[in-house]
Parts: sequence; C-alpha cells; structure tokens
Amino acid sequence: MIAGNRMLMVILLCQALLGGASHASLIPGPARKKEAEGQAGGRRSAQSHDLLRGFEASLLHMFGLRRRPQPSKEVVVPGYMRDLYRLQSAEEEQELREINLEYPERPTSRANTVRSFHHEERLESFPGTEENTGVRFIFNLSSIPENEVISSAELRLYREEVEHGLPWEDGFHRVNVYEVMKPLAVNGHMVTRLLDTRLLHHNVTRWESFDVSPAIMRWTQDKQINHGLAVEVIHLNQTKTYQGKHVRISRSLLPHEDTVWSQMRPLLITFSHDGRGHALTRRSKRSPKSQRARNKKNKNCRRHSLYVDFSDVGWNDWIVAPPGYQAFYCHGDCPFPLADHLNATNHAIVQTLVNSVNSSIPKACCVPTELSAISMLYLDEYDKVVLKNYQEMVVEGCGCH
Repeated sequence: MIAGNRMLMVILLCQALLGGASHASLIPGPARKKEAEGQAGGRRSAQSHDLLRGFEASLLHMFGLRRRPQPSKEVVVPGYMRDLYRLQSAEEEQELREINLEYPERPTSRANTVRSFHHEERLESFPGTEENTGVRFIFNLSSIPENEVISSAELRLYREEVEHGLPWEDGFHRVNVYEVMKPLAVNGHMVTRLLDTRLLHHNVTRWESFDVSPAIMRWTQDKQINHGLAVEVIHLNQTKTYQGKHVRISRSLLPHEDTVWSQMRPLLITFSHDGRGHALTRRSKRSPKSQRARNKKNKNCRRHSLYVDFSDVGWNDWIVAPPGYQAFYCHGDCPFPLADHLNATNHAIVQTLVNSVNSSIPKACCVPTELSAISMLYLDEYDKVVLKNYQEMVVEGCGCH
C-alpha cells in the first residue's frame, strides 16, 4: 500500500502546487510552461519547479524507469501488444469481441510484465547454402532488468493463406524454431538445438506462436551467450516455388510493403515478474459504487474524483495506453460517532472518542482502505514496448484510520 499512497500523495501535492487544477498536472509542457510564466509573472519559483522535477523522478523510479523515455518516431507498437492491453484492461465488451486473440492465461498467471522485441535486421542471416537452410534472428534482450525473472517466452510468426490450387494433402509445411548454440561458421553453417516445431496447412492466415522459453531463460538467467534463434520452413510434397513466400520471416524487396512488414515481422514476447505486486490477471468490470458514497454534499470521509491525464504530465509521447486514468483520492471528516459506512478501525473509533473530550488529540484520518491496479502499455528507455501491471494505483474505498 506504500507505493499507492505515495503515488496519490505526490499527485495531490503537485496538483496543489500548480493551483488545484481539475486535472493532475506534474510537469507542464514547454508551451504551457511558457504561457504560465508569462501570465503569472514568475509566480512559480525555481524552487517549486525543481520540486516538481523531483516528483517526476520519483514517479519514474516507481515505474521502474531510470530516466524519462524519449521514443524515436520510427518506433512501431505491435498490434499484439495493443490487443493484449485491451484484453488485460477489460475495456468495452463490443471492442473485446472484435479482437481476434485468445488471452494467454497460462503465461500471464506468473508474470506482471510483458515485453516485445523485434529482431536486429542488420544482424539477420539469410539462407544461402545447403548447410544453412534457416533464417537466423538476433533479439537484443539487454533492456530486461536483472531483477525480472522470465517465466515464459514465445516467438510469433505471421503466415498467410496460399491459394494455388494444390490438393489438400499437398498443402502442408513444417516450421521449425531452433536456438543457435554457437557462432556461425565461415560457410554459414549453424549449430542449433530444436525448441519447437509445428505442422501447418497453407489454408489459414494467422499468427503462430512457438515456445522459445528455454533459450530466453538461458540467455537472461543463466547468462549464456545469445547467438540468436533460427527459423526453418520446410514444404512437404511441394516444389520450392512457394518456399518462404507466405511465412513472414524476411523483409520484402518491394518498398511499398514496409508498412506491412512493420506489423507482420517476427515478434519475440517475454513474460516476466519483477517480484513486486500480483501477476497479470484479466480483470472484469467493477460494479459501480453506491449512491451514498457518491453524495457530493456529504462532508464525511469519502472518495473524490481525481483524473490523471498523461498529456497534462507531458508523458503521452511514451505512454501508449491508457491516455489517463481515474486515481481518486480520500477526503472528508471522521466525526464522532463514526458511522459504519466510514470503514473505521477499532483504533480510529477509540481515537475519535478521545478527541470528542480532548481536542488536543487529533481526529482519525480519511485514507484509502482499498486500492486496485492498472495496466500500462508504454515505451521504455530503449524503445521497447512494455505491458506492465502496477499495483495500488486506484482508490476503490475510503475509511477513517
């Protein structure tokens, strides 16, 4: 609960320093800052500005970031990560029905972080000899923090339907995925270990997922040298005319297909846990709070609206989703006698009783009694796309403590 309380405390304090705006604003953007300084005539002191910068650094640290991400314009957010976020966040049911994706219950059951990686194309090795029949991919995993434990990993490959009139029995191909165990030989030969294999038919267009967990765990946890993964497509009962045409494992030479390649290229997904908070779980929609709790005229301890807009904070360039969220905060009196709906502790009841006869003893405080998590899809300092579950970010209930 400490992290959640700190988050809310920082937001509220910053909101107060910036004039109590209806939206939480931590660091104003350059244009907004210039306008504010011109109108206020230097009302906001350098000390306050430094203080706000310190708050931003504290929040970035809470998010597990060493510095504020500065994403390049070329970064592509995979559609899989967007869909996974939408499934994870339990958005509108109509939208969820449009997502052609099965939620990965097993991988997420032991992970609070999902990361995606595109391969380093400059290090890609193409087949060219009889000894080297696969395409090698190098994925740079150095951005994975050492405190994160990989629970599983998958390589996703996109394949398209092939319509060339072959009989059903001639329309099969096998896809093998290997770990490359040693540096490539001079002749391009690769020493490999089979990780996963699948027999597929040409009549379907979809993503295929291959388990590469053993290799990723060796590279991250066992500190083994990463020589990459190799993908081999073997066509059965078919001429070589169609080899590799329908499985997207290399960039097309046609320039107009660059946009297609950016979303269809091989994608490595890792599921990990940093030891903090609960694993990713697909959340259902929460039932609305009672009308009694929503009574705005009630001055007693209750939950109040506090919307955090990431564009106000200036973070909308690296936070992909959500654009903001309702954090809420607790405020109000804890009067004597404490009613049941104020969720008071026994100690708060005693303290309030003593306060009623001795005003030198403070009243009980209105604080969060229930907090929930949010999921965030963002770009980290290395332009990698990350989906992470952050605990204790939303106030669900308030009480007198």
